Amino acid sequence: MLSALKSEEMSQMQLVEREEIDDDDDLFEAIDKLIAQGINAGDVKKLQDAGIHTCNGLMMHTKKNLTGIKGLSEAKVDKICEAAEKIVNFGYMTGSDALLKRKSVVRITTGCQALDDLLGGGIETAAITEAFGEFRSGKTQLAHTLCVTTQLPTNMKGGNGKVAYIDTEGTFRPDRIVPIAERFGMDPGAVLDNIIYARAYTYEHQYNLLLGLAAKMSEEPFKILIIDSIIALFRVDFTGRGELADRQQKLAQMLSRIIKIAEEFNVAVYMTNQVISDPGGGMFISDPKKPAGGHVLAHAVTIRLSFRKGKGEQRVCKRKHVFQITTGGVADAKD
Repeated sequence: MLSALKSEEMSQMQLVEREEIDDDDDLFEAIDKLIAQGINAGDVKKLQDAGIHTCNGLMMHTKKNLTGIKGLSEAKVDKICEAAEKIVNFGYMTGSDALLKRKSVVRITTGCQALDDLLGGGIETAAITEAFGEFRSGKTQLAHTLCVTTQLPTNMKGGNGKVAYIDTEGTFRPDRIVPIAERFGMDPGAVLDNIIYARAYTYEHQYNLLLGLAAKMSEEPFKILIIDSIIALFRVDFTGRGELADRQQKLAQMLSRIIKIAEEFNVAVYMTNQVISDPGGGMFISDPKKPAGGHVLAHAVTIRLSFRKGKGEQRVCKRKHVFQITTGGVADAKD
């Protein structure tokens, strides 16, 4: 009797998963649909090789960028864009339609009620959430916790999807995922199999990894992209004030790509950021540190969280929201 109930429960979960994946498929149109509009299959392959796998993603590129793809002339690009416009509506919509579209946004639990309440339910999809703070302030711990909670079903405040993790500092620890998965009653092996991980060594490598993600996200149900951290490689690869303008331009291009991924595939983006000393902070400010990346980064993110150390294993977000680092990841603070 018990085994029959378990079997029925599993089949219902699989049905929910299938329905949710189907709903996600409706969010974007595969680039292959251009062939039915009279576009040459070879030209579609060139778009895919350039990291463009959906018609939605195609419409997010300028014609100048598209003509930069080897083998695509201005005439071909014009024809491709016209065909894409017939498949995807990128014009005006009513406020009611925009509200309806917002209903596809999923909020993924952080594992801590205080943080979830602050975020209106959790880390939301189609948006960028940035956490900044000094070392050991809990940024990477939250990243590891989200690797697990993203895979929870939506009725458990999860994202019911896979995880993409880009590590620029060498801080990802797969063995850390195991106790977090056990805390949430999940199979650690299955959880690790649903995480794709890449270690980036230069800002160019980091950007190329983002380009390669489109192919994977168009085929599989991803729900979060984690970048730990966004700024580290830029601070290494660009030095001195003479390269600052170039650095900020390249950072803006990368952030633009990240925003497009978030909106194109309805995935959450959680990225960590380092801090720099603020000489202009003055002696009256208790913590004269500010997030790295300047205004370019500040304007790109949707939600910005400041983390700092608290007592023992406790950490503080936004000065008053306390959470705790435990063996099972980020959790509610214990008095």
